[in-house]
Amino acid sequence: MAPENVTRVTEFILTGVSDSPELQFPLFLVFLVLYVLTMTGNLGIVTLTSVNSRLQTPMYFFLRQLAIINLGNSTVIAPKMLINFLLKKKTTSFYECATQLGGFLFFIVSEVIMLALMAYDRYVAICNPLLYMVVVSRRLCLLLVSLTYLYGFSTAIVVSSCVFSMSYCSSNVINHFYCDNVPLLALSCSDTYLPETVVFVSAATNVVGSLIIVLVSYFNIALSILKICSSEGRRKAFSTCASHMMAVTIFYGTLLFMYVQPRSNHSLDTDKMASVFYTLVIPMLNPLIYSLRNKDVKSALQKFMTNQCYPLKQCNFKWYR
Repeated sequence: MAPENVTRVTEFILTGVSDSPELQFPLFLVFLVLYVLTMTGNLGIVTLTSVNSRLQTPMYFFLRQLAIINLGNSTVIAPKMLINFLLKKKTTSFYECATQLGGFLFFIVSEVIMLALMAYDRYVAICNPLLYMVVVSRRLCLLLVSLTYLYGFSTAIVVSSCVFSMSYCSSNVINHFYCDNVPLLALSCSDTYLPETVVFVSAATNVVGSLIIVLVSYFNIALSILKICSSEGRRKAFSTCASHMMAVTIFYGTLLFMYVQPRSNHSLDTDKMASVFYTLVIPMLNPLIYSLRNKDVKSALQKFMTNQCYPLKQCNFKWYR
């Protein structure tokens, strides 16, 4: 066979959220506000759950990790996206694109697993309250979080390596605002069966597996709540997991909308809108969901704002019920 006379792609061009020139600056302002709110809210959650003694419990430990993941996920996407709004040629190098995809996969997979861990934490707290501090020990929490990050890193390495092992030798225009695997594989000039299979199996395994844990946990939580005699007891039990239920519904609803569409109806433009939601909007909403419905967080925030020395003096970093 004669050698192929092709030019290998060394950089990609991102189309962005919209290719309309008059919308670039307004969209820049909108997403800048979203990113600033995301950073402020999640940094606030990390700070409060780190320094306030009342928030040194497994639930808030997992919440702090979720806030860190949300910070990372947004930071992998938003800065480059914001810069591209102000540039006419929205280019990204081959290796920069690979790094962005790997970072995105690491944080999104970690978030999926973290939400499942938080559901398990609520299950133990409501269904086995007397054994809660024994079952969900500090050592177990650290182990589960470490395994979550290790699994997220491994998935990112495997999937991004498969995607960027393909040949890109024709078009280099990515129909997206960041380097995602689906629009990247659409540009490849080689057989994409293997990487597409890896991407599908990885996404299906992570989403379905974690969703099963969430559903089983909340099914048992619902049964336990129904067994509580007093309406006040049921209300208090429900309130401890209401914020997580809301966050899970929004997050998994968006992912399922994106990945469970029939292939004939699959649109990269639809993917872009869904991606905006779970990479930028959800990380901004999570701090609001967990703080506005949580008396402990609101109380800690009020004390922190009125007397910043108070939480630091009270903190001894032990698990409390």
